[in-house]
This record gives sequence, structure tokens and C-alpha cells, in this order.
Amino acid sequence: MTATILFYSIIFLFGITIGSFLNVCIYRIPKHEDIVKTRSHCMSCGYQLEWYDMFPVFSYLFLRGKCRKCKTKLSVQYPLVEVLNGIAYIVIVCVNGVNVESLLYCLLSSTLLVLSVIDFRTYEIPFGINLFILALGLIQLGMDIRNWATYLLGFCVVSIVLAILYYASKGRAIGGGDVKLMAACGLLLGWKLIIMAFLLGCILGAVIHVIRMRVSGENHVLAMGPYLSMGVLIAALWGEQMITWYLSQFMMI
Repeated sequence: MTATILFYSIIFLFGITIGSFLNVCIYRIPKHEDIVKTRSHCMSCGYQLEWYDMFPVFSYLFLRGKCRKCKTKLSVQYPLVEVLNGIAYIVIVCVNGVNVESLLYCLLSSTLLVLSVIDFRTYEIPFGINLFILALGLIQLGMDIRNWATYLLGFCVVSIVLAILYYASKGRAIGGGDVKLMAACGLLLGWKLIIMAFLLGCILGAVIHVIRMRVSGENHVLAMGPYLSMGVLIAALWGEQMITWYLSQFMMI
């Protein structure tokens, strides 16, 4: 029991550490700023953070959510993204075990988290993010090359339909970034899971966005990236079980 707690604690700490870097990506990628060489700094006064200012979650709590120098209130996004990434890593390893696929899914979940926040704010999905997911898909394809048709079909089955919708509506019905996202994730998950991911994303988007509009007066502009990302992650972790359950119910009728 102690070893298990220690193991997942290490995973969580690793996850929140990566989450700290994700915050850098979220702020700098839309501005086309360097995410590696430029030192982290306060967005208000420009104070360059020291190593003791950058402990994930803990530094935010210690500083009471304020910049050490100018005392400007920091966004709650910082610890939230870090904690969500840590929790995601724990869930992935708990559900999928310790293997290369779990590593790919951890990288996927982090990428989807960055993508979701950026799309929620800007209604755009940076091409480089989809390109990174595509690279994960190519790795998955290489590891399971015998089932190459499953992954190549996954690349096409949802994205082609969305591409037709995109061009037919001149981008009003769906965004080009969403089309690329489904193509990249389809290569990673295969055709069965990407179809489920898309359906889940549409359901989540419809339900959650309606609730947001009613509660907070949110406008009718819908950023699909966050909801498609949730659908992709759910399908990756539990899609096979959900499909098996559904088919068993269908066969019983």
C-alpha cells in the first residue's frame, strides 16, 4: 500500500511539473513566442522568476497567488492546469498500466490540455499542436504496424466528413483546426475509437455549452477543441469497454 501511494505520488509530481511547462505553452504559443529559451517572468511587471518561484502548485500557494515583486494577482489557471495534468497522468497509468501506450496517452493528454485552453480563449487550434499529436499517431502506427489499416482509416473516417462540412459551410460550421485534430487523433486511436471520440465530443459540447450559456450568459460561439479533446481522452481510456458494452446490449435485443 505504501509503495503504491509513493508510486502514484511520484507520477502526480511529475505530472504537475510538466503542467508548469504547459502553462508556458498556453501563454506563449498564441503569441508566437519562444517556449524554451525565454525565461519565465511575471506578465505584469516582467520580473524574471527564480527557481524557488517555480515549484508547481506549491509556489502559487506559498506566494498566495501573487507575484513576489509587484504583488499582482496571478491567474488560478497556473495551479489548475498543473493539478489537472497531474491527475490525468495518475488516471492514465491507473487505467492503462505502465507501458509505452500510457506514455503516449500522457503526452496526448498534456497536448490536449494546452490545445483546449488556447482554443477556449482564441477559437484557434495552433497547427503545431496538431502536428505533435500526428507524431504521436505515427509512433502508435509504428508500434502496431500489422493493424496499419485501422489507424489509416482512423485518420480519414471523421476528418474527411468534417473537411467536407468545413468547405461546404466556408468554415462557419466547423473550424479547420478541428478537422486536423480529428485526423491526427484518428491516426493515434484508430477508426472505432475516433468515431466514439467525435460522438462523445459533440454530446459534451452540446450539453456543457448550453449550460454555460444559461448560467453565465455565454455567447453562441462554440470552441469545439475542448470538447473534442475530452471525447478523445475518454475514448482512449475507456472506449473499448464502452464499445463492448454497447454491442453486448445491442446483441441482447
